[in-house]
Amino acid sequence: MSTLKTLLIILGPTASGKTALAIDLAKRLNTEIISADSRQFYREMSIGTAKPTAEELDHATHHFVNSHSIKQNFSVGDFEKQGLELLETIFKTHNTAIMVGGSGLYIRAISEGFDELPSASPELRNKLNKEFEEKGLAYLQDRLKETDPVYYQMVDLNNPQRMIRALEVFESTGLPFSSYHKSAAHERPFRCIKIGIDFPRELLYQRINQRVDDMVKQGLVDEVKTLLPYRHLNALNTVGYSELFDYFDGKTDLETAISLIKQNTRRFAKRQLTWFRKDQDIKWIPAGSVAMVENALKGLSEV
Repeated sequence: MSTLKTLLIILGPTASGKTALAIDLAKRLNTEIISADSRQFYREMSIGTAKPTAEELDHATHHFVNSHSIKQNFSVGDFEKQGLELLETIFKTHNTAIMVGGSGLYIRAISEGFDELPSASPELRNKLNKEFEEKGLAYLQDRLKETDPVYYQMVDLNNPQRMIRALEVFESTGLPFSSYHKSAAHERPFRCIKIGIDFPRELLYQRINQRVDDMVKQGLVDEVKTLLPYRHLNALNTVGYSELFDYFDGKTDLETAISLIKQNTRRFAKRQLTWFRKDQDIKWIPAGSVAMVENALKGLSEV
């Protein structure tokens, strides 16, 4: 691939308007979109993941949306490998590709790569899973905070499998999971331009609350109900689904579950921003500005 090829990365917290901006840019640049939202991969999860609508998908070719089943194991390492192969194909006919999402780990996998993470023994994994089953989510959160405070500030604390993976690394090596993210970036045969959508926090939180209300109207509760038989799968240990599983278990009422989805989504957005603010390569543009697209394209032309 030519070094002139460019990956334009649109990122930001949940509900910040990334999808609309990416589609507008894809149409103007006549190119394709790679989703770096780790929850939108799964076909069975639609309403609760705020996937692009069928109409939006028609406006631009999307990859890694509805690409996998929740029954499939699909790691960030798998995403890196498949994503780089896909970019090689796209760049054969396009000078620019667009990646969009709020999963910082997945964005970094494509743009920089990681140190090779150590594998854990099945015995250690089983031990940590058993501790989670017996002691709950708060136990994992406390252990991660103690052993790896850096990753604790970034990870989705409602995702036990992400925390278990970090604890596996720590218990296997004695080193925090975050220490494996600090090496020099892997050289890529394309340039990356990162555009972040900057949203005032209070307005962002209002958008999150409204989005959750809209999801409920669209049938989120029924979607989660159909997934009850698969609740043990990693993909479903996430905001918007975990809270409603508790509702179906009788641990809370529906109003409380919806309120918790809003609260946990706001917390997740805060963690996304914590991750992104550490990246000095991101050019932040004001959300909702009529010049958003022009600003992104200007960033593209200036590099």
